[in-house]
Amino acid sequence: MNLSEVEEVARALVPLAAESGAVNRPMVRALASHGLLGRLFPVVSARELCTLREGLARYCTEAETALALQGLGAHPIAAAGQESVVSEWIPRVADGSAVAGFALTEPDAGSDVASLSLAATPDGDGFRLTGEKAYISNAPDADVYSVFAKTSPDAGSRGITAFCVPGDAPGLSGSRLSMLAPHALGRLFFDGVRVERSHVLGEVDAGMRVAMTTLNLFRPSVGAFAVGMAQAALDAAVEHASAREAFGKRLRDFQGVSHQLADIATSVQAARLLVHSAADAYDAGSPDVAREAAMAKLFATETAQRAVDVAIQVHGARALERGHLLEALYREVRAPRIYEGASEVQREIIARSLFA
Repeated sequence: MNLSEVEEVARALVPLAAESGAVNRPMVRALASHGLLGRLFPVVSARELCTLREGLARYCTEAETALALQGLGAHPIAAAGQESVVSEWIPRVADGSAVAGFALTEPDAGSDVASLSLAATPDGDGFRLTGEKAYISNAPDADVYSVFAKTSPDAGSRGITAFCVPGDAPGLSGSRLSMLAPHALGRLFFDGVRVERSHVLGEVDAGMRVAMTTLNLFRPSVGAFAVGMAQAALDAAVEHASAREAFGKRLRDFQGVSHQLADIATSVQAARLLVHSAADAYDAGSPDVAREAAMAKLFATETAQRAVDVAIQVHGARALERGHLLEALYREVRAPRIYEGASEVQREIIARSLFA
């Protein structure tokens, strides 16, 4: 699908947006019926994923988030699961009948992934998971999770294993989190949750590789999400500045307004090109993909924050009214600078590459 086709689907999905903070299953099913979820599996190219996320974000951020969370949660299963696990879950995620979650972050382990404390202890021909996860996509309502736990406690990032865990597994519970933007995020509690060895994703103690393969794919697309939001904000500001009059002339005729929007337009296009470059690097198997993805995510998410802020300033107080497009974008745009690696982490990745 090209960008304009995705944007057409996004407009059609707007009536399904609920902003409830829970999994919006009608939205997930609609994404599947329009053929978007099916494009994520068995393996989506980074460039196509970016097209999907930018197009959806420009007109329906809730649809974008629902698609992204399905892809993020299920990608480790599709890429590293055994055939029996893949065949059990991926067709259902693709057709919208099952919802997936990505369970990496913990209350005391965000950017420092190596400090995970969710324990996976051997139990016969399997493992038992004990501990807690936080800020988990689609929790506690997902049907299946990609879960990352410590199998070798003293091995740092080399002691993490990835698991496929059904949402109804005995001993697994959770609660929803109320976020600034009402996304489906929550906590998960593991009370001796039994996981068969067949549900290990990849190899034991090699879960960090599974996590980073997923994150390197999705980081450029977080940038694409940001570009879509930035473009939406710029569109709104240009439209308003063209119609609104003050002091006897349109806002667009004030250089203080038009030049700000020119700067934002330039930054949005630069962000888009960085995102495309990072996606192409991932698809080509470039050794520089981590740096390229970090640059794309950093620049695009920071640009989106500025774009929304400037658009609100151009609109004035009306943009702060509950329900206004820019009010919603203002709440949405803050999180991408944190999740899947905060801006500070992206700068560290880039800096290390300079001195490698």
